[in-house]
Amino acid sequence: MSDRAVMEMISDLVPRGARVLDLGCGTGELLAHLQSTKGCTGYGVELDDANVLACAQRGVNVIQLNLEEGLAIFEDQSFDVVLQLETLQNLRNTEAMLRETARVGRMGVVSFPNFAHWPNRLQVLAGRMPVTRVLPYQWYDTPNIRVGTYADFQILARKCGLRVLDSFGVQNGRQVRVMPNLMSSMAVFKFDRD
Repeated sequence: MSDRAVMEMISDLVPRGARVLDLGCGTGELLAHLQSTKGCTGYGVELDDANVLACAQRGVNVIQLNLEEGLAIFEDQSFDVVLQLETLQNLRNTEAMLRETARVGRMGVVSFPNFAHWPNRLQVLAGRMPVTRVLPYQWYDTPNIRVGTYADFQILARKCGLRVLDSFGVQNGRQVRVMPNLMSSMAVFKFDRD
């Protein structure tokens, strides 16, 4: 989460003073920002050793945990907001993790690369897997084990009993609310349990 404009967009979705759980928090940049600008508290969850150290150095409470193992260490509704930013595409059991996100948080926010963005479609039509700023890897070395679209997530949210409270795409640091499935490289959804 190093793009400042995107970080501000996500911050706008988090209420002041919220207790936040940031799944796949990286170096803790967003959680540190929420703590300093909005008075939020909470924890980051990260697997990578270097990122865990960076979080600690930043003053972010961090738990080293593999998200594939679930969130059983957290009680129901123990957080106001659970962030899952650019992690869903790296998880094997996306549906279970969304349900866990909704279980431990009153509200969830997810973001992920939107595979249906028009330049991606053109690359697929040309017979190649897309390589873009948001999807920077070749097909054979990508950490992404899933590809999804803005439209796909809406269907998955309904299947998981989630109510979408807000959604938009992001392109070049700007919100996209008109035809986000086609016009944005990243999808962002704010949801709660139905």
